[in-house]
Amino acid sequence: MMAAPISHGLLDTLPPLRGRAQADAPLAPFTWFRVGGAAEVLIRPADEAGLAQFLAALPRNLPMHVLGACSNLIIRDGGLPGVTIRLARGFNTIAVEADGVIAGAAALDVTVAEHAAAAGLTGLEFLSGIPGTIGGAVAMNAGAYGGDVAGALDWAEIVSREGAARRMSAADLAFAYRHAGLPAGAVVTRARLRARRGAPTAIAARMAEIRSAREASQPVRARTGGSTFRNPPPEVSSLKAWELIDAAGCRGLGRGGAIVSEKHCNFLINTGGASAADLEGLGEEVRRRVFAASGVTLDWEILCIGVPARGPEVVT
Repeated sequence: MMAAPISHGLLDTLPPLRGRAQADAPLAPFTWFRVGGAAEVLIRPADEAGLAQFLAALPRNLPMHVLGACSNLIIRDGGLPGVTIRLARGFNTIAVEADGVIAGAAALDVTVAEHAAAAGLTGLEFLSGIPGTIGGAVAMNAGAYGGDVAGALDWAEIVSREGAARRMSAADLAFAYRHAGLPAGAVVTRARLRARRGAPTAIAARMAEIRSAREASQPVRARTGGSTFRNPPPEVSSLKAWELIDAAGCRGLGRGGAIVSEKHCNFLINTGGASAADLEGLGEEVRRRVFAASGVTLDWEILCIGVPARGPEVVT
């Protein structure tokens, strides 16, 4: 007697995909915090054409998430319903031109900076201090060490939620602080960043300076997720987020297995046994204490997405 076919629920109902699809896929190993639940279905398209074809046929009412390096992300313990898209091979090529770099969305920021430096191009050194991918950098107008994507981007290519490919200029994206005006549900697939000829020794020195500054001031070897909160606008506060957090007495604050970094208090750390609820709950407690102490409401820079699984632990 032939065995009944195994049903994978949502996976069995999805349109054809050129690439890989996995039901109930663990996501914690992808995140820098190493926490979070599973994706109901994880999609890894082979290339842009495969992504566009898949999205064109994907029901519009189905929840969809897009993941990059997951460096500035908390995936809640209940996981991500619907379809989660993660770009990998097929989206990580880097091409160096005379006055810029064209990089796939899955290319790491630091790798793009290194390719530019190797070609004697300056202006993209700041990317070496940003842990993430080019797609994520475009989506949030990532910036650090005197540079940001808004100041370097020529264009970004996207696939819309409806499956249409489009090229958007920096003006089209209407960049703001840690924000890009991407169409809802759009997936960044490639971008061109401007650069110019420079002295290789000066480029190398600047990248070494950025690396040293980052290692000296941030808990780069811990399970962390980058800057937790955005710096408030100057008209709201002259203090940076970390200064407000420190003044509110939150340095070293803990919840479950999560703590506020002693080294840089705008960083949360998973000490080894934290849940996503611990980290998000600790962040919300920091926001509460900062508001009570200063009247300033901190906005999350880290994205918190997905379904909660349980209540928070006790703050210590």
